[in-house]
Amino acid sequence: MEALLDHITPITLKKENLYITAKKSLPIIVMITSYPPRECGIATYANDLYNSLNNKFDHSFSIHICALEQENTSYTYSNEVKYTLDTSKSENYNKLALELNTNELVQLIIVQHEFGFYNGHDALIQVFLESLSKPVIIALHTVLRKPSNSLKAYMQLMLDTAIRTIVMTKNAATILIEDYAINPTKIEIISHGTHLVKHTDKIELKKKYGLTGRKILSTFGLLNSGKSIETTIDALTSVIKLEPTVLFLIIGITHPGIIKKEGEAYRNSLQEKINDLAITKNVLFINEFLELPALLDYLQLTDIYLFTSNNPDQAVSGTFSYAISSGCPIIATAIPHALEVLANNTGIIVDFNNSQQLSTAILTLLSNDKKREEFSANGIHKLASTAWENSALKHLRVFKETITPSLQLNFSIPPINLHHLKKLTTQFGIIQFAILNKPDLTSGYTLDDNARALIAMGMYFENTRHFEHLYLIEIYLEFIAFCQQENGRFLNYVSQSKEFTNENEQCNLDDANGRAVWALGYIIGLEKILPLTIVNKAKTIFDKAISHSNSIHSTRAMAFIIKGCALSIKNRENEKALGLIELMADRIYRMYLHESTPKWKWYESYLTYANSLLPEAMLYAWKATGIEKFKITARDSFQFLLSQIFTATGIHVISNKHWHNQHTAVACNLVGGEQPIDVAYTILSLNSFNTAFEAVFYKEKIKIAFDWFQGRNHLDEIIYNPCTGGCYDGLEDSYVNLNQGAESTLSYLMARLTIDHYDFSKS
Repeated sequence: MEALLDHITPITLKKENLYITAKKSLPIIVMITSYPPRECGIATYANDLYNSLNNKFDHSFSIHICALEQENTSYTYSNEVKYTLDTSKSENYNKLALELNTNELVQLIIVQHEFGFYNGHDALIQVFLESLSKPVIIALHTVLRKPSNSLKAYMQLMLDTAIRTIVMTKNAATILIEDYAINPTKIEIISHGTHLVKHTDKIELKKKYGLTGRKILSTFGLLNSGKSIETTIDALTSVIKLEPTVLFLIIGITHPGIIKKEGEAYRNSLQEKINDLAITKNVLFINEFLELPALLDYLQLTDIYLFTSNNPDQAVSGTFSYAISSGCPIIATAIPHALEVLANNTGIIVDFNNSQQLSTAILTLLSNDKKREEFSANGIHKLASTAWENSALKHLRVFKETITPSLQLNFSIPPINLHHLKKLTTQFGIIQFAILNKPDLTSGYTLDDNARALIAMGMYFENTRHFEHLYLIEIYLEFIAFCQQENGRFLNYVSQSKEFTNENEQCNLDDANGRAVWALGYIIGLEKILPLTIVNKAKTIFDKAISHSNSIHSTRAMAFIIKGCALSIKNRENEKALGLIELMADRIYRMYLHESTPKWKWYESYLTYANSLLPEAMLYAWKATGIEKFKITARDSFQFLLSQIFTATGIHVISNKHWHNQHTAVACNLVGGEQPIDVAYTILSLNSFNTAFEAVFYKEKIKIAFDWFQGRNHLDEIIYNPCTGGCYDGLEDSYVNLNQGAESTLSYLMARLTIDHYDFSKS
């Protein structure tokens, strides 16, 4: 093995710095809120929001926390807490207002509001808000219906000090408009944030926590009588008769405010009821403030989540949101938040304090696996837009609108994560599709995806020299060899049982053959750094493939072949490959002459998929042959394409729902049907053009295009999932396709590896 590696050259990863600006202090956003280690729902919410904003953006702003404290209480805080406010002392409000008003870097103040934070000192917060000279946003966590005259007047005065008011449900916004006469243009709806999860197997999680064989009901949160846990306990007596393996988990410590007033009286009363009903084997208290990973595990192993609040005025529930986004089928009482989310076959609503209704609903759902799966999937899709990463994007959109001059946002670049790629990969190859992040083995394998995987892992090795991942390159290369036929051509579709399917006879396989040549050429071009066994195998397959490739006339297949051939001759001469480049580039050039006009500089009368591949292939052809007309065509056509897919708001690749022809409206006016592969191809092409011509114009567009994955798109939602390492399958007009198949995941990875060659930080 050592002899095979002797030829390998060391890694030299060049990073070009696009931004070189003078160092300056960042604008400050101050958030006034309860905050950990204080144990309350809003403290957790504020910490999650802080982390999501910090993680999502880099060198854009600083968030300083002002932690609310009550009389005779204080905490040791983390570094982001720069201020504290004892809500019982008027002089503290005056001091804080002076500090915020005189700090020129403070650009915005956001107040997390909840009744009870100010312990009867509501007049003080009102005076404080009126004294601030900086723009204020108020986020309301409770909005009470049918207010008294005094409450209405208080809310109107308070919200009048704010440029924007954030609420978390449509119902809360409606109440503000109808019951409080608040101007609807000042109201923003940003749903309670939720955590991305890896959707781990339920059986495995039950085994991990010693719950194998049990049907799990659960609820969580800071324990108090408002949760009406006794309703579930009463319902259990009927449930257990038919479902004796049921175990009800009551997760969470008692609310600190309740502890101060009455100790553990409520928990003790529940335990007494459990003892009296002789159901101790069917109820388990987990009296802990669980760390997030453990909490998400418990939610994912839950068969039915029970939300039994007895407060019809509860505007929103974070526990409810976390449960649904974790995939829990849910039964809930009719708080407005639940009524909004559980509509359209997403869960079951029961009356308040009605144990008989609850037991019937539990038994109905436990006996219907299909319905539970349906509720779970519908809930995950409905709350996908509420992921904390998306919440950060939606908050920043509001912040930008209220700060003058507007914030200059720079998206953070996530670390490379191969977890999902490895999960999709078997010893045979990479699986085609996934349901959410679960590989769908029944979808089988394709040459297309394994060719992309070979390129992606070649790029990864080129950037990192991580020899422990060479086995992936070997798997994908072996799959390509498996697909090659005696005549040198490749079949594309392979079943889970490793048999070629009928699709190979029904579909045009030219594009797949072209991708294989591209992938093989890429690996051959890495012969100075890859083991010779891998390179030599790629050469054998490649030479056999191109011996019959000149009969291919499909535009994009020819472009793939040009790229593969050009990459293959980086370090060796190959007259066959060079001749194929010139032949196919000339064919594409003649298409360009036939179709292009002064206003339509393109190869076809329409723009469809993988458009950037065509000018990039012409660029490769020029570099390989030196033929000037290929260079001119490449630059002109690429410039035309960029004018069609980039706007002031970002990149909008051609929709797969409606191709764009030269007689229709501008392509990027149509939203939906945007796929990660087209964004990735654009980034690869921009990188190729920048390598050839070195222009800031190309570098800037690389970052803009990559930001599409991060949420710079018409929905302000992430396409790359940093939790799983997978990439969502598409951006539609009103939603994101949450499945994380091979094509999209590999597309993101290729884009991410490309930007490793650039330094986009502002220093």
